[in-house]
Amino acid sequence: MMNEDKNTQAVNEDELKNQADKKEASQPEKKSETQPESADNVKNESDSKKKSGKKKKTSKNSELEKVEKELEETRYKLSEINDRYIRLSAEFDNYRKRTLKEKADMIKTAGGEVISDLIPVIDDFERALSVIDKAVDVNAVKEGLVLIYNKFKEFIKVKGISEIEALNQDFDTDFHEALTKIPAPSEEQKGKVVDVIQKGYKIDEKVIRYAKVVIGE
Repeated sequence: MMNEDKNTQAVNEDELKNQADKKEASQPEKKSETQPESADNVKNESDSKKKSGKKKKTSKNSELEKVEKELEETRYKLSEINDRYIRLSAEFDNYRKRTLKEKADMIKTAGGEVISDLIPVIDDFERALSVIDKAVDVNAVKEGLVLIYNKFKEFIKVKGISEIEALNQDFDTDFHEALTKIPAPSEEQKGKVVDVIQKGYKIDEKVIRYAKVVIGE
């Protein structure tokens, strides 16, 4: 009886072993996790890295070319601005010199015109001087001098020169120069010009000589 049980047990073990072998044989063989990659995979990965490197290098070169182009354009614009500045500076310097020369010529011309217009007055004075020694009538000499004086006043008036009003006027530092102060002859003359030592003149509204006056206080 015991021998039968042992034989049965042995048969059962053999069947279980056979079933396990069949099951293991029926399952597909798994790839080893450490199985080396194929040569194609390695090549593809290498090519991909090379292409990526080339793209980066191309991108850097493109940016560098862009920066160099912008730098060149900036240099060109700066050169143009510098040339324009030099030309404008030279033109302004020429204009300044030309203006100064024209102004100097104008002053000379104006001075020449004034002297030319004064010559007739000088002629009148010379004639009057030549007559004074021989003149018997003093009044005639006086009238002649008055005529010359009026002629001269008319001449300066034509040139825009006018006398500055001062006597009995309020003292004005824009036109008068006070030499001294004296007690005013009357209450109304306080702060006013009571005497004119030297007449003042102006061209239009520009003072060419201040009137030298005495002020009442």
